[in-house]
Amino acid sequence: MRNSTLLLSCEFFPPRTPDAAARLRAAHRELLALCPSFFSVTFGAGGSTQGQTFETVLDLSRAGSEAAPHLSCIGATREGIGALLDGYRDHGITRIVALRGDPPSGWAGSFGEFSYASELVSFIRERTGKHFHIEVAAYPEVHPQSRTVADELEFFHRKVDAGANGAITQYFYNADAYFFFLEACTRRGIKIPIVPGIMPISNGVQLMRFSDTCGAEIPRWLRRRLQELEGDKAGLQAFGLDVVTRLCERLLQGGAPGLHFYTLNQAKPTLEISSRLGLLGR
Repeated sequence: MRNSTLLLSCEFFPPRTPDAAARLRAAHRELLALCPSFFSVTFGAGGSTQGQTFETVLDLSRAGSEAAPHLSCIGATREGIGALLDGYRDHGITRIVALRGDPPSGWAGSFGEFSYASELVSFIRERTGKHFHIEVAAYPEVHPQSRTVADELEFFHRKVDAGANGAITQYFYNADAYFFFLEACTRRGIKIPIVPGIMPISNGVQLMRFSDTCGAEIPRWLRRRLQELEGDKAGLQAFGLDVVTRLCERLLQGGAPGLHFYTLNQAKPTLEISSRLGLLGR
């Protein structure tokens, strides 16, 4: 039986084709079994999916779910972000995920009028007051562009001071990194909930490529096992379910306030992990 106080949420990326949109709607319907607090919708690198993100958020909202659009600093202006905030507020959206964002490959532009996520959070508060519940990113394994652990904690603290209500971490497979990060935040007096991001494992090659790009660490033992199972899809998926379920068990037993699933617009892996954890049903 699930703990009703757990903060459970799922992430989608905006579809680009009618078939992809149909698959996302199907995944959304299935994931309602988890009773998530909200569904977040990513914002493409450099603002490349701004329109699709907006429409996906409204579609989820019309379907009765709370939806949280990502907003990114990359290439953003105060006028443009302000217009998006007004549009979301006018449509009854009350939650935002505010990120600095990473520039797309080959990006030659600037970050725009916001250099850091803390500046974006401050602007949202200045523009809309307390209308939006603001989630920000956290990096227990340290963002690849942070020079030191102390710098990472300082950047995170600035986002909290700017008005963040909660945080979602980059995915990881080392629970100790998360718990050490929580301890460091507690020593700084940071009290917002920091929910671990969970990436189910269903495709080893894709996971390793994505992790190398975003800086998420795959432990050597896990990477080697994924490589060994590359030609065994069923075996890899079964192994991945075991690994991620055990990770989630340890996180929840250690006091994590909830789980945020990076679904990649698929319902089955998240639902299987949630079922094993006893999170489906009250």
